Amino acid sequence: MPPATPARVVPRRTAALLTALALAGGGLTATAVSAASAQAAASAASAGSTALAADFPVRVNQLGYLPDGPKRATVISSATAPLAWQLRNASGAQVASGSTTVQGADHASGQSTHLADFGAYTGTGTGFTLVVDGQASHPFDISASLYDGLRSDSLNFFYQQRSGIAIDAALAGSAYAHPAGHLGVAPNKGDTSVPCQAGVCDYRLDVRGGWYDAGDQGKYVVNGGIATWEIVNSFERARRSGGDAALGDSTLRVPERGNGVPDILDEARWELDFLLRMQVPAGKPMAGMAFHKMHDDKWTALPTRPELDPEQRELHKPSTAATLNLAATAAQCARVYAPYDQAFAARCLDAAQRAWTAAKANPAVLALATDNTGGGAYEDADVSDEFYWAAAELLATTGESKYRDAVTSSPHHAKPVDGFWWGGTATLGRITLATVPGVALPADDVTRLRGQLTSAADYHLSVMAGQGYAVPLTSDAYVWGSNSSVANNAMVLGVAYDLTGAQRYRTGALESLDYLLGRNALDRSYVSGYGERASENQHHRFWAHQNDASLPHPPAGSFAGGPNAGLEDPVAKEKLAGCAPAACYVDDIGSYSTNEVAINWNASLAWLAAFAAERRATPAVPAVQVAPAAVTVPEGGSAAVGVRLSAAPAQNVTVTVARTSGDPDLSVAAGSTLVFTPANWATAQQVSLSAAQDADAVAGSAVFSAGGAGAQTATFTATEADDDTAPPAASCSVAYKVENAWGNGFTATVTVKNTGASTVSGWTLGWSFAGDQRITGAWNATVTQSGGAVTARDAGWNGTLAPGGSASFGFQATYSGANPVPTAFTLNGATCA
Repeated sequence: MPPATPARVVPRRTAALLTALALAGGGLTATAVSAASAQAAASAASAGSTALAADFPVRVNQLGYLPDGPKRATVISSATAPLAWQLRNASGAQVASGSTTVQGADHASGQSTHLADFGAYTGTGTGFTLVVDGQASHPFDISASLYDGLRSDSLNFFYQQRSGIAIDAALAGSAYAHPAGHLGVAPNKGDTSVPCQAGVCDYRLDVRGGWYDAGDQGKYVVNGGIATWEIVNSFERARRSGGDAALGDSTLRVPERGNGVPDILDEARWELDFLLRMQVPAGKPMAGMAFHKMHDDKWTALPTRPELDPEQRELHKPSTAATLNLAATAAQCARVYAPYDQAFAARCLDAAQRAWTAAKANPAVLALATDNTGGGAYEDADVSDEFYWAAAELLATTGESKYRDAVTSSPHHAKPVDGFWWGGTATLGRITLATVPGVALPADDVTRLRGQLTSAADYHLSVMAGQGYAVPLTSDAYVWGSNSSVANNAMVLGVAYDLTGAQRYRTGALESLDYLLGRNALDRSYVSGYGERASENQHHRFWAHQNDASLPHPPAGSFAGGPNAGLEDPVAKEKLAGCAPAACYVDDIGSYSTNEVAINWNASLAWLAAFAAERRATPAVPAVQVAPAAVTVPEGGSAAVGVRLSAAPAQNVTVTVARTSGDPDLSVAAGSTLVFTPANWATAQQVSLSAAQDADAVAGSAVFSAGGAGAQTATFTATEADDDTAPPAASCSVAYKVENAWGNGFTATVTVKNTGASTVSGWTLGWSFAGDQRITGAWNATVTQSGGAVTARDAGWNGTLAPGGSASFGFQATYSGANPVPTAFTLNGATCA
């Protein structure tokens, strides 16, 4: 956030020197370390920057391109006819050629542009250049591993922003190592026992840890909330796509590596622990709320190493916005961390539910714009979006009806998808509801949300198509943190790709990275260490080489805020007067309104880098997988199997399930046609099998096939459990409770308990309705119905029932007349005793 303007020295360009860190799975790659620019400038004045940019009118992604991704460059030229281009390899040999397309005026930059598309070339290598009309681009690589280094470095940024821990030279490089900041060791006055501002509270809190927010050393719940959500969501989406191994244990440079927990979750937990500490303790006024922020009582001098900060730290008044950020991120934590640390997940869920209750009791405690001494105000006059986001996360995690009601009654639930940022978080909730499997919403709602997200992505593509630089940002949107807006909009494109498998969305996301890495009006890579002309003087208290030569430049992977037509700092006003919107940026440590770093900005870059780094080579023909491979179906009832693919298909695959031989009493009741996309291939879809009621005492069987074009066929068997003989008994009990009922509908909760001495691994519960009840939606289980017969299968995460353990799920249904409670239940085909 903006500080008092410090004394400045004349800036100069220096080569970005990156330290190679020999850590398995986490070291910098060769593509991250481009050849340093030998060109120097005496001043970072606007005219000088423009002159430098004009030296390279062929604008490319200075890092490079993926072999299977889009490959376009922008050429600054007023020529009205196409220009010839040649792609040359490192030895200068021509490997491809073509002609540009005249794009014309690019309004955001004020430049006349052509587009050169060399996407047909799929070779790999380093040191390529694109030559157009005798002008060569910066060198770049074409490699499938292009973004591996950026994925690692953009996340290592968070380790280096940690408060309350010594930064280790072995993990960050010797230039970046320093003692722990703000652990109550003089001259620090925080963060182990921090008082409130006068009149806010009469006690102190230990709020150590977390991430320093930006170029300052404050810690803010609202910005920490969205940053944490993006980091954890990156892992959650990678787990759905099958790419989570790249973010797993021992993949990043963090001190917790090797503990069995994915490193990205270790990093996010550092901030989550801080957010939990910011909750008002029980027994205190406004218990359950979250303090809005904590920082120095005056702006920290620039430069200042964190362990040398002498200012008093203060807690600022709790706010509804901060409380809902805590509720949302803690609910997400409970869902994602449960497989790795159940106690921490339970602690997160408890904090989330207490925060929700406190926010409902205090719905309009707003942070004020005037609270901006020593730190950013992060004011927010409308918290309806935070209520929607928090309710969405709690619903996705718990399935409870009160959170579903809060979601569906929110005005944001029906609104089009809008851009997201720390003050506008509704779309984070939409993404969760549209992508988390088994969310407790009617199917029509989920379909509508997914359609809204893809519509938003289509809008971004239409904006990109009309520009010379293909950036998902309109010409009037170059504001403070514009690069974050680019990355956030690219995230929506990535989500649309995950939902549909349509390549145009992946192309848009990757071309957004092209813009951020050099294909832009200034020929500037906004990510330190990535590109020949990369930012290296971002506004920061410690990475402040421009102000103090003994201090380092920002580390590789640090993301500059980007062009800001508002020119909201003295340096920008002095050097950028009259700039075109997309050129209102200067790489100067004093320009905090164009050149600061921030955790929420780097979080969106890290999400995008992880998305781009996923290997997407043409897959082998995937195999259909069915579990279980043998299933028992009660006579007159039904049972379910789960169907998925073994690997991602190249395009959508339709799988047909049908009986191929055996007892005709056994048939497919629901799920005979399944569609798998490159995004959802790993998610099991349910097929319901039924066994007709008959008079014989024969337990017939049948063989079923599941296959289709583009997938290897699987077979499985089904056996009828004839009811003319006494069915086996299972050690279980079932509680069926109608929670709410109205005219022609009701909701119910069903709890199945293992009363036996052995663990149940995977459960399928069956019962039959005596009336005309029809289930319309369910949560925390996959529920199908054929006639009156109902089959409920575990959701995966709740599939294990230890002795004495239980699992609950809920559903919504319609009925007319009576609504009798089922009297008999089966567990995995056996009657509950």
